[in-house]
Amino acid sequence: MIYTITLNPSADYLMQLPALKPGETNRAVSSDLVSGGKGINVAEVLTNFKEPVTAMGFLAGFTGSFVKNEVGRKGIHSDFIFTEGLTRINVKIKAGEETEINGQGPVISEGEIALLKQKLSNLTEEDLLVLSGSVPAGVPAEFYKEVVEQVLKSGAKTVLDTSGEPLKKGIEANPFLIKPNKAELSALYDQPVNDLDAAITLGKKAVEDGAENVLLSLGAEGALLINKDECFTAKAPKGKLINSVGAGDSMVAGFLYAYANKIDLKGCFQYSVAAGSATAFSQGFCTKEQADELAVSIAVQSI
Repeated sequence: MIYTITLNPSADYLMQLPALKPGETNRAVSSDLVSGGKGINVAEVLTNFKEPVTAMGFLAGFTGSFVKNEVGRKGIHSDFIFTEGLTRINVKIKAGEETEINGQGPVISEGEIALLKQKLSNLTEEDLLVLSGSVPAGVPAEFYKEVVEQVLKSGAKTVLDTSGEPLKKGIEANPFLIKPNKAELSALYDQPVNDLDAAITLGKKAVEDGAENVLLSLGAEGALLINKDECFTAKAPKGKLINSVGAGDSMVAGFLYAYANKIDLKGCFQYSVAAGSATAFSQGFCTKEQADELAVSIAVQSI
């Protein structure tokens, strides 16, 4: 079974305007309210692929109830912990350029953190756990590291998709896979990633620091998969970019779908790039048929 943890989910309010005029009354031409959060996105793609998955994390208030209902409506199995406060609302405004205003989530108590860890004590070597997104107030930066260490004892494999201090500390616990983008990898080591060689150098550094595999998304330039034995590269397939939101989460989902179905790492990488690209070329999250169609066109090379 695959499990995803989203510590700080959101209700995302999407608004489209002809133009954004600060200081004036702006009227949207369209709007929508959707569930948000990296782990939830991964779970949605896996559900599209008909791969068993359970979404976990913390929710609060009426916005938390909305997120839980949306997750259920999409057919995603969930096991959230409800807490005091309010699940954050993120406002995403598209008016030529895209502007985001991210709200503040609830404060998580030590007891609630302990309850989540207790839920994870039932994982086995047959399971995969995705830890993704930001860490909310009340949750220490070491949380992901502690969970990776806990889960590793059971034999389950962990995927870490976060940034900053939680990523830096989490790598120390030897996760099976991390999935930074260029900006996150650059920030992790305070070094620029201006070309493929620089990306490979820092990717190998992350492996030396504890990550078993590094799946690095390079946007339109494609992606890299690096471990102690191999370095694979793949160019992004040609297509029209419609929506980049969730493309990285789709990469994680594609990789895990292939891995859960006993495909080798090279094939997992190929399918990861296909899933991420398929979402980028779609209005919403990709389907398995879209990922399958792109996968055959993606050439993976060993460096």
